[in-house]
Amino acid sequence: MSELPEMRASDTERERIAERLREAVAEGRLTMEEFNERLDAVYQARTLGELEPLVSDLPATPSAGATPAAAPAAGRAPQRWSERIGGEVTSRKAFAVWGGFGRQGRWTVPKVFSAFVMMGGGDLDLREANFEDREVTIRCWAIMGAVDVIVPPEVTVEVKGLGIMGSFGEYGDNDSVPDPAAPRIRFEGMGLMGGVRILRKRSKADGAHGAHGPAQPGPERRGPGHLNEGDDRRQLG
Repeated sequence: MSELPEMRASDTERERIAERLREAVAEGRLTMEEFNERLDAVYQARTLGELEPLVSDLPATPSAGATPAAAPAAGRAPQRWSERIGGEVTSRKAFAVWGGFGRQGRWTVPKVFSAFVMMGGGDLDLREANFEDREVTIRCWAIMGAVDVIVPPEVTVEVKGLGIMGSFGEYGDNDSVPDPAAPRIRFEGMGLMGGVRILRKRSKADGAHGAHGPAQPGPERRGPGHLNEGDDRRQLG
């Protein structure tokens, strides 16, 4: 009897299966719903016996002339997500009381990032960021304050936060098609008499202006304003 079902799967083997799924959705062999279901199963698999059935009905290599996963918009260079996955983490958390924080430009998002504001504000801009892993979790707590997170339109977003006399959600026109190669970002946390807003918006380098549709009004910011890029300082009133 084969020992395959009992053999433990490595991260490299999981990524190999995930890549075959990305190739399959790019060729039109899988729908986005099927791709997401199988990709979740890949990262939950513990043995090779759990991995192999996920691609048993797919060719071992992509067909000649396969179409790319996402066609770039006119006049815009395609995203190379493979170059933005991995790297040394530059910041793991941000904290502000009666003040603010900001993360923008070229920074590396860790597998788990935590943000907390009380009577203040915070901005997280992920449009030019790198990611430690293809799946990351961002935990936000806003108490009588606000956290705004800007994400590229191509990423897959999952929102699990709670709003109590406040808000926690994704705003704007969410009609963009996720890129199978882009990161998956899970948002958790709470907005208590405050709010957390996730906005899809292209960077200036992509030649777009504004978010995909008008952003919904969020809670009023409190405190003296935002800090410079990379700052993570407390401001106490």
